[in-house]
Amino acid sequence: MNIKALTPIAIRKLGIEAIAKELGPVGMIRFLQQYETGYGNYTKERESLLRDEDIKSVIEKIKELRKED
Repeated sequence: MNIKALTPIAIRKLGIEAIAKELGPVGMIRFLQQYETGYGNYTKERESLLRDEDIKSVIEKIKELRKED
């Protein structure tokens, strides 16, 4: 098989089939869950979400959430 001639989709399909054959369906899912690529820009989102926060306010929010549980 000429791996260089395969499309990325074909390589992914063959890889998933090989993993499923070796690990079974549950093992394959567990393996694939480790490689979630995510999306977006974490740094920009974090800056936006925490713009007005300081360490004291974060600690207070954590304490309040713990009281609710």
